[in-house]
Amino acid sequence: MYPFYYTPATVEEALRLKAEHGEEARFVAGATDLLIEIERGIRRTPGGAAPGIIDLTRIPGLAEIDESDGVIHLGPLVTHNQCVASPLIVEKAFPLARACWEVGAPQIRNRATVVGNIITASPANDAIVPLTALDAQVTVRSAARGERTLPLNRFVTGFRKVDLAPDEMVTDLAFPALPAHAQGIFIKLGLRRAQAISVVSVAVVVEQPSGDAQAPVSKAAIALGAVAPVIVRASAAERFLAGKPLDDTTIDASARLALDAATPIDDVRGSATYRRGMVEVLVARALRQIAAGDSRAGWPVRPVMLWGETGGYWPVARGEDRTLQPNEAIVNGQPAALPGNMTLLDSLRAAGFVGVKEGCAEGECGACTIFLDGMAVMACMVPAERAYGSTVVTVEGLGNPDQLHPVQAAFVQSGGVQCGYCTPGFIMSATKLLEERPQPTIFEAQEALAGNFCRCTGYRKILDAVVAAGRGHGQTAAN
Repeated sequence: MYPFYYTPATVEEALRLKAEHGEEARFVAGATDLLIEIERGIRRTPGGAAPGIIDLTRIPGLAEIDESDGVIHLGPLVTHNQCVASPLIVEKAFPLARACWEVGAPQIRNRATVVGNIITASPANDAIVPLTALDAQVTVRSAARGERTLPLNRFVTGFRKVDLAPDEMVTDLAFPALPAHAQGIFIKLGLRRAQAISVVSVAVVVEQPSGDAQAPVSKAAIALGAVAPVIVRASAAERFLAGKPLDDTTIDASARLALDAATPIDDVRGSATYRRGMVEVLVARALRQIAAGDSRAGWPVRPVMLWGETGGYWPVARGEDRTLQPNEAIVNGQPAALPGNMTLLDSLRAAGFVGVKEGCAEGECGACTIFLDGMAVMACMVPAERAYGSTVVTVEGLGNPDQLHPVQAAFVQSGGVQCGYCTPGFIMSATKLLEERPQPTIFEAQEALAGNFCRCTGYRKILDAVVAAGRGHGQTAAN
C-alpha cells in the first residue's frame, strides 16, 4: 500500500527524512484521511506511485496544548478529542472545542489531529472554521530554511491546497485566547447527528467589553465553512456588527450581509440555494444564542472519550517488552507478528484475529473498533506498523464462551446481537465506555456508539444492552 514506513524519534530526524524523500513521502499523525486516500489511489506522488509514510506519533512533546502570554498553542499531534477534553480550550477557545466534538466519532477523534484537519484543507472540515474566526497562525519548519509563521487564511491557499513545501512540517498552531468579555460559538449543519460532513458550518466570536449582553459589539468574527473553495470570513457582516447592540434588527441584517461571503456549489449534500439559505439561518441563530448567553447550549458536561485512563496521549516509545520482535505487538495479552504495508484492520485479520470486521474500510461503520494502547480506534484507519511494540485488544480478548465479558453477556440477554456482523465493534465501544462511565445513561451510550453503524437498524436493543451491562457492572463493583 505504501512503499516505506518510517517512525522518527525526533523532529530533526523527521525533517531529514522529509528533505530526503520530498514529495515521495507524507507526514502522518492520525492518518485518518491519508490512509484512505492511499488505499483508494487518490493520493499519489508526482511519479504516480503511492507515497511513503513518515509517522510522527513516536516523537515526544508534539501533543501538548498550552497557553503563553495570552496565546494558545497546539502541537502537531494534538487530537480532536484532546481539544474536547481540554479545560483551556473549552474555557478560552470554545468554538474550537465544539467543532472538534462534532468531528466523526470518538474512535476517529482519538486519532485525527487538528493540524491534519487544516492540512487536508477541505472547506467542509470542521476545525478550520473556528480557527479562522480565532485568527490562527501556522508555524512550519524545514531542515534547510528553518521556521516561518503565516496566518491560517494564507496557509490554506485553495481547495485542498496549503502553502507547505515538500520538505516542511507544521510544528505549531497558535491563536489568541478569547478574553473574558468574549463569547464564541460553532454550529454545524449535517445530514445526520454524527459521522457527517458539513453541509454548512458557522463559527462566530463576539466581543462586548462591558460583559453586558446588551452592550454594543466592539469586535466580531464570522467564519463560514462549506460555502466556498476555502473557509471564508463574512467581513461585511463583521464590520456592520461593530458598535451595535445584538438586537433582532442588527442580527437579521448581519445574517443577510454574511451571504456576501458565500459562493456555494451544488453537490450531493445540498444545493447552492439551500446552502445560502442556511448561511443566513445559522449566522442569525449563532448571534441570537450569544445574545441570550446560550453559546454553550447542548455542550455535555463530560463528553465521552473512549480513551480509558490514557488522557488521550499516545505512547511515543515502543513497548518495553524486550522479547518482542520488530514486527510484533502484544495482541490480547500475547506477542503476535503483524504483517505491514497495510491497514491494522487487514493486518489483524491476516494474523488470525477475524473478530475485527471490515464493514466499510473508511471509518464510517465502526465494525473494526479495537483498543490500541488503551484507546478505542478504528483499525481501518491505522497503519499496521503503528501497532508494533504496542498493546492491542480485539473482541477475542474480552471474553470466551465459558466466561463472557459483562457487555457480551448483556448483548445476549437484551437481544442486542442481531446479524452479528457489527456486534464486535459495538461491544468494543461499549466496553471502553464502561471503563469511563461504569453506569452510563442512555445518552452517554448513544454518544459512545455514534461511530458504530448497525445495518439491521436495531439500535434499541443494543443501547439497552449497554445500559444493562452498566447496571450489572455497578452491582458487581458494589459486591
